[in-house]
Amino acid sequence: MAKDLKMGTLCVQAGWSPKKGEPRALPIYQSTTFKYETSEQMARLFDLEDSGYFYSRLQNPTVDAVGAKIATLEGGIAAVMTASGQAANFYAIFNICQSGDHFVSTTTIYGGTYNLFSVTMKKLGIEVTFVDADAPAEEIEKAFRPNTKALFGETISNPSVNVLDIEKFAAIAHKHGVPLIIDNTFATPMNCRPFEWGADIVTHSTTKYMDGHAVAVGGAVVDSGNFDWEAYHDKFKGLTEPDDSYHGLTYTKAFGKAAYITKMVAQLMRDLGSMMAPENAFLLNLGLETLHLRMKRHCDNAQKIAEYLQNHPKVAWVNYCGLPDSKYYDLANKYLPNGACGVMAFGVKGTKEDAIRFMDSLELISIVTHVADARSCILHPASHTHRQLSNEQLIEAGVAPDLMRLSVGIEDVEDLIADLEQALQLI
Repeated sequence: MAKDLKMGTLCVQAGWSPKKGEPRALPIYQSTTFKYETSEQMARLFDLEDSGYFYSRLQNPTVDAVGAKIATLEGGIAAVMTASGQAANFYAIFNICQSGDHFVSTTTIYGGTYNLFSVTMKKLGIEVTFVDADAPAEEIEKAFRPNTKALFGETISNPSVNVLDIEKFAAIAHKHGVPLIIDNTFATPMNCRPFEWGADIVTHSTTKYMDGHAVAVGGAVVDSGNFDWEAYHDKFKGLTEPDDSYHGLTYTKAFGKAAYITKMVAQLMRDLGSMMAPENAFLLNLGLETLHLRMKRHCDNAQKIAEYLQNHPKVAWVNYCGLPDSKYYDLANKYLPNGACGVMAFGVKGTKEDAIRFMDSLELISIVTHVADARSCILHPASHTHRQLSNEQLIEAGVAPDLMRLSVGIEDVEDLIADLEQALQLI
């Protein structure tokens, strides 16, 4: 496929290129296994000496086609599709960290990711230090240790909707010889491609905008192929030294730029599962085909609603980077010139009970755990997604007690504003 195609064309056509007589639409390869004619053919697949399909826990044609599309959209060399965004973030870190290692993350990340990093990975012997994304570089660098293996952040943080200075973080990561891993879920490659700003690995919860219809949970890890693992040979021995489980194969020597992704499939997916199901990949691909259209509508609607809320006498504050007085307005113009996303944070004046009354009075906008799909929805993170965090951790994560996360869908914006207005009048 031509390299100079526009993003809209890639959304529709990348990943699946049917040959003569093959289905025009991506088919669902609903099979756990694939047949070969000789034992030697199968053996070569198990030894990573040939590429091909033999078991869907490792690879499946439907899933791989969607992974190839997402990798193309992000400008990466390859992607691994996972069962969820949580699995994607876990794999992205665990692929280069083991017991005794350490990594650095911004505090303003999704609550589930915060718990994964601070609680579950700690049980595996992997420590994390959280840093303020807005702090000066020299402050962030103090978190690094000799055993630090990665730096992690979100392009647009969930739910605080802060914008990450990707170039600053890339410079910090590379100064210390580690990759920058960016969760690009909220921006999507339609609005930001982190590799163009120095990031090395990108993750997604494809459950959100990429699917776009709240029908299929999934995740993705995309590798830029740009990080030089061999330049830091002793730091990343899992990639640069022989793997006993594959007869002493060394990933960087055998697969070059594809070493990181190949190891993720050959080791982590082999041993831990968390693979994306073929039918979920099929549904995700349908969503990707309209991603370029939907993201524009999400952003247009969100901008109008943010301006409406900012001017409403019953609204205390609004955080949306498309507003000129936003702390992140300049970063948004730099990294997200086509728009940010449809998600914003705001608080109403009054008590917690007023906020609850407001949310319970909405009619078109639903109270759901989900975010970033075609239907507008709202959530109170301190009571819901982040309720496991202490008050101190909530503040560190950028989650104010009165913060409500509004995910603006693709409905007619006039109807959404009318719904917000009638609910605000009740407090």
